[in-house]
Amino acid sequence: MSGAVEGDSPAVEAILVDRALTVVRAPEIPDPVALANAIAGAGIRAVELTFTTPGVLGYIREISKGARAVIGAGTVLSRDQAESAIDAGAQFLVTPGLSEQVAEVAAQREIPVVMGAFTPSEVMRAMELGAAAVKIFPARALGPGYLKDLRGPFPDVRLIPSGGVNAGNAADFLAHGAVAVTAGTDVVPPAAVAAGEWAEIASRAATFVRALN
Repeated sequence: MSGAVEGDSPAVEAILVDRALTVVRAPEIPDPVALANAIAGAGIRAVELTFTTPGVLGYIREISKGARAVIGAGTVLSRDQAESAIDAGAQFLVTPGLSEQVAEVAAQREIPVVMGAFTPSEVMRAMELGAAAVKIFPARALGPGYLKDLRGPFPDVRLIPSGGVNAGNAADFLAHGAVAVTAGTDVVPPAAVAAGEWAEIASRAATFVRALN
């Protein structure tokens, strides 16, 4: 189950093939389409914008209509947020923790959800709720070795570490059992996003992609 299989959504397939997704947290995004294209063009097609960004639904809508990226919504905490994100064009949802409400919406709308978990019990619950993959957050807390430990009882669960993953340790997380990793401020520093430094972000994304190998 760790690799892409028939029946996976385009969003899940992109994450698994690229072995990465990018999560953007920024106070503002002056040109969301340019941002998404810069990241996707460098080899990370799945871009997650979080509900901690003011006006996020408008940004998701713009990217869904005009960018070459696969757009998702992150930090989804409620049924209303899940519904509004999908209505805006989100192709996948990401939660920081377990949410039956978000899982129900995702199932009803046939949109994959990457559900946040940390402990083995939480990983089990995420799978019971129908998660397409489980985001291990915060990954920095226990490091790549923890992914290997989780693979013991959960050999078929798709694990995606998030939080503290960078170009220096991403390959190590993959080597220890992650099917993909989350690129955060290492690729998209909030200040660079707010300043519209798309070439810099594209360069950072390309460096991150090279580090996966």
